[in-house]
Amino acid sequence: MGKFTWRKKELGLTELIAIAIGGMVGGGIFSILGISAQLIGFLTPVAILAGGILAFFAAYSYVKLGVYYKDEGATYAFVRRTFPDKPIMASFIGWYVIFGYISTLSLYAYTFASYALSGSEYAQNIWIRKAVALLVIGIFALINIWSVKGMGKIEDLMVYLKLLILFIISIILATHGQMSFETFAKEFLSDLEHSRLLHILIVSSLTFVAYEGFQLVINAVNEMPDPAKNIPRAIYSAIAIVIFIYLVLAIGALFAIPLEDLIKGKEYALASGAARVLGKTGEFLIIFGALLATSSAISGTVFGSSRQMAAIAEDGFMPAYLTKRSAKNIPVRAIITMSVLASSLILVGGLRLILEFGSITFLLVSFLVSYINYKLRDKTKGSPLLTVISLIGLGIGTLLIIYYEATHKPEQMVFILVIYLLLSFGAWFYVQKNHTAAYKSEN
Repeated sequence: MGKFTWRKKELGLTELIAIAIGGMVGGGIFSILGISAQLIGFLTPVAILAGGILAFFAAYSYVKLGVYYKDEGATYAFVRRTFPDKPIMASFIGWYVIFGYISTLSLYAYTFASYALSGSEYAQNIWIRKAVALLVIGIFALINIWSVKGMGKIEDLMVYLKLLILFIISIILATHGQMSFETFAKEFLSDLEHSRLLHILIVSSLTFVAYEGFQLVINAVNEMPDPAKNIPRAIYSAIAIVIFIYLVLAIGALFAIPLEDLIKGKEYALASGAARVLGKTGEFLIIFGALLATSSAISGTVFGSSRQMAAIAEDGFMPAYLTKRSAKNIPVRAIITMSVLASSLILVGGLRLILEFGSITFLLVSFLVSYINYKLRDKTKGSPLLTVISLIGLGIGTLLIIYYEATHKPEQMVFILVIYLLLSFGAWFYVQKNHTAAYKSEN
C-alpha cells in the first residue's frame, strides 16, 4: 500500500460515521415497522432496542478484528487470514457476503424508485420504477468512481440531512398524534402482558437486519487516518445514533398512526400517517427522508462492498477482471460489476425474496466473525464474555429468523437454498482454479 499512503486521510471520522449510518438507515426500518406492529404492536420500540443492543455486541467483534487486521477485505479477510490453510472457507464467505450486498443494493434502489414515483401517474408502472432504480444505481456508481473524498462529502450531506428530517418527522408525529401518553402506556402494558416472548425475539432478530451496514467502515481502512481509533469510534457512534433515530421514529409512528394502518401500509405507512397529521407537507417530508435514506445507503454500500469484492478477486476467489483499480486506488471494475449485477436483479424481480438471503447471511456471517474474535481473543485483546454473549445472541437470532421464514414463507426458504447452492458452486470453482496461487504469499 506504500504508493497510496497519501490517500489515507481522505475520510475523517465524520465521513466514516456517515458511511456506517448510510449503510444502516436504508429502507429496512420503514418495512420493519409494519411487520413489528403486526406481531407485537406497541412493544415495537423494545424490539428495536434489543436489535440495536445485539448489533453492539456483534460490532464488538468486527471492531476488534478490524483494528487487528486492518484489511479492507473486512469479513472475508478475517476468515482468509485466520484460516490460511482453508481457502474454501474464505471463498464461500466472500461469495455469500458480496451477493448479500448486491441484493441489499438492489432493494435500496428499488425502494428509492418506489418513493420517488409515489403519488405520480407512473407509481404503478413497474418498468418506469425499474428504470429509475437503474438510474440511481448508475449515478452513485459514477460518484464512487469519480472520487473517494467527493463521495464522502456527498455521503455526509445526505446522511446528516436525512437524520435531521427523520428526527423532525418523529417529533412531529409524536406531538401531533391523537394518542395521549397515558393511552400509549396502557397499550404498551397490555401488549407486554399478551405478547408471546417468541414473537418479541423474532422481531428483535428481524430488526437486527436494519442495523446491517456498520461494517462498511472497515472497508475504508485504507482511506482513513489512525484505524485503531477511528474504526471503533465510527462504528459505535453510528450504531448509537441509529438506535436513537429508530426508537424516536417508531414511538412517533405509534403515537400518530393507528396500529391497523401501520400493519396495512407497510413501508408507506409513515408517509400516509404523516399526510394525515400534516397534509401534503408531512407526506413530502417522509418521501424526501426516504429518498435520502436509500440514496446514502446505495452510496455507502457501493463504496464498501466494491472494495471487498476487489480484495476477494485479488486473492483469486473471483474473476481477475475485478482487481483493476484506478490511479487513485479506486476499484473501478468492482464498482461497475456490483452496479451491473444489482441492476440485473432489479430487472429480474423478486427483490424481497433476495433480501431474505441477505438477512440470513448477515446473521450467519456476524456469528462467524464473533467466533473468529473468540478464537483470536489473546491477539485482539477481546473480552471472552462479550464475545460469548454475541455468539449466543446471534445464534438464537439466526435460528429465529429461519424459523419465521420457514413457517410464514416456506417458498422463500427454498429460493434461499437454491441461491446458496449457486454461490457455493462459484466459490468452489475458483478455489479449485486459483487457491494455490492465492495463498502462496501467505504460506
